[in-house]
Amino acid sequence: MAERFGKYRLLYRIAVGGMAEIFVAQQEGMQGFSRKIVIKRIRPNLSSKETFVNMFLNEAKLAAQLNHSNIGQIYDLGRIGSSFFIAMEYVRGRDMRAVVRKAERRKIPFPLEYSLLVAREILEGLYYAHRKKDDNGNPLNVVHRDVTPENVILSFDGEVKLLDFGIAKAENMTSDTRAGEIKGKLGYMSPEQIKGKNLDQRSDIFSFGVVLYEWVTGHRLFGQGEDAEVLRNVVEGKIYPPSYFKDDLPEPVEALIMKSLRRNRQERYQSAWEMQFDINQFMSKLAFNPSNIHLSNFLRQLFSEEIRKEEKRLSEAERQAIIDAAGDDDGEREATASVVVDPTGQASTDDTRVQPRLPSGSEASPAPAEKDVAGESSDRKKKSEEKLDADPLVAELLAEKEGHLSLQVEIERGQYEMLRVIAERNGLTMPELINQLIEQYTRFL
Repeated sequence: MAERFGKYRLLYRIAVGGMAEIFVAQQEGMQGFSRKIVIKRIRPNLSSKETFVNMFLNEAKLAAQLNHSNIGQIYDLGRIGSSFFIAMEYVRGRDMRAVVRKAERRKIPFPLEYSLLVAREILEGLYYAHRKKDDNGNPLNVVHRDVTPENVILSFDGEVKLLDFGIAKAENMTSDTRAGEIKGKLGYMSPEQIKGKNLDQRSDIFSFGVVLYEWVTGHRLFGQGEDAEVLRNVVEGKIYPPSYFKDDLPEPVEALIMKSLRRNRQERYQSAWEMQFDINQFMSKLAFNPSNIHLSNFLRQLFSEEIRKEEKRLSEAERQAIIDAAGDDDGEREATASVVVDPTGQASTDDTRVQPRLPSGSEASPAPAEKDVAGESSDRKKKSEEKLDADPLVAELLAEKEGHLSLQVEIERGQYEMLRVIAERNGLTMPELINQLIEQYTRFL
């Protein structure tokens, strides 16, 4: 059953960590409006930690000001019950860690050209964020702090997004974050970040250099040993050129990676744009300079089976959400569709009337049994109108048109809600949808 969470409906959980649970959710609105989003729901036990909450909210509000095609969007931020949450853009795809691992298992090395395509897209997003100003023209001084393969997501449509801007600062404050999660991040920190110095955009450039090094060589630059060892490697360990592990790596690619990894930040790229420029210069000379469409085709082939399973799971979750939405009605009403047909048996395009069967004791009474409504008296018409005014869920009870019949058909509430959603998505009224269904069916009789 899909859980109701404020104005959202949680379809299913996709991840859980020490700080939050992450759900695919559905945002619902007027006139059948709905869209898929991701809800990151902070664990209730952290809500009592005032310092954490304040930092989390401040960082999330800062990140919510970023609006760029290469940055995962934040739509909403708030608190429901005891849980703070962030509503974020839903991106159907995989993070780069999962993509590279999947390619390795399929014995398909992740192409260098695709690594560089993803790199220039991420650098585009970083450059935008680093230069972002507030409404008064003051720099926001945004630093991501957590540029890792897990926070780089590729959609199955070929989009490239960087997620979780600023959230790492709050996450690092909680002791509930799992040891494995912290350990996995240490190897991507900049030397100045580990030393506790003030950070600027060049810290993210170092971190992304570590990420790109890993993509093109298949090796983690600073290892995966004990925390103290990883920290020491970041600050003073030897950085082997990427060609040490991949001897056919083009020299310009090695040069730009090594420049991004200079421990003295004055010697690094001073902006994400500078690093992106060098990547673009190199890629412009390639025989194969891939587009996002190429990337999409590669991902869809790589994850074809998983995509089919996810589409099925999402479809089932959506169907359950529709049924649950119908069950939220206190009256638990059943829907009775009153379909208008003309005497020849053909479906009319004029009207379809939908009347919920009301629970016993309600002021409104059930619709009359099947009958010719053409000669209905004005008193009857007046009473029907009064019933419509009395209960907004009673939808246009009778078809008062000569030459038409009113046919009652009882359907389950969940089925009715599904029909209603289909009608709204296709720009149809319920009368038009049901009549079209009847018309299509009778063609084959």
